Amino acid sequence: MFTRLWRQEPESKLQTSQTVKLPEPNLNGQVSVEQALYKRSSVRTYSSEPMTLEQVGQLLWAAQGITRPGGLKSGGYRSAPSAGALYPLEVYVLAGKVEGLASGFYHYLPEAHALECIWNGDKRTELSRAALGQEAIQDAPGILVLSAIFERTTVKYGERGIQYVHAEVGSAAQNIYLQATALNLGTVYIGAFYDEQVSEVLGLSEEEVPLCIMPVGHPDN
Repeated sequence: MFTRLWRQEPESKLQTSQTVKLPEPNLNGQVSVEQALYKRSSVRTYSSEPMTLEQVGQLLWAAQGITRPGGLKSGGYRSAPSAGALYPLEVYVLAGKVEGLASGFYHYLPEAHALECIWNGDKRTELSRAALGQEAIQDAPGILVLSAIFERTTVKYGERGIQYVHAEVGSAAQNIYLQATALNLGTVYIGAFYDEQVSEVLGLSEEEVPLCIMPVGHPDN
């Protein structure tokens, strides 16, 4: 895992040694790719029903989970394509109402298929304010945040690598959309937010750039 430089948080909130092992991903779902594509839509309103840890783990695996050995990193290739297999993306979960998971901010560790707790607490409202007050972020039981460390890709491809990173986050986001659909969940890709405010609320490292926020929950039909 790459060394991470986190902005200073109060010691009571820092729990980087706390790791939550996720359930193994299901590789034999009941919804076909074609059905998921057909049913996929952007969902912005959610019921009060909590998500399960299994659902969170499945979504994270769809976004950046290890699928087979090989590649430049010891963990292996991931579910979303990456230029040069350099994997500039970082994936996080802001948990509000997830069964088996305390409210807080977690970093996904693909190699271990586990979550690393960064801090505890519920900052969905603060994150919503940093995203122009979008209620989907405040109401969703779980929120995925995808950021990028562009240097991982640009060190090899130069400025062209910037485009590669944006293509990669689009691939990961579509994976999340389709997996959410297969789980009878709803999500929406949110790109309208203030980068610096989002980074401040979440405590992202200075080298990271937040690229998208994807609230997830049970559709409020």
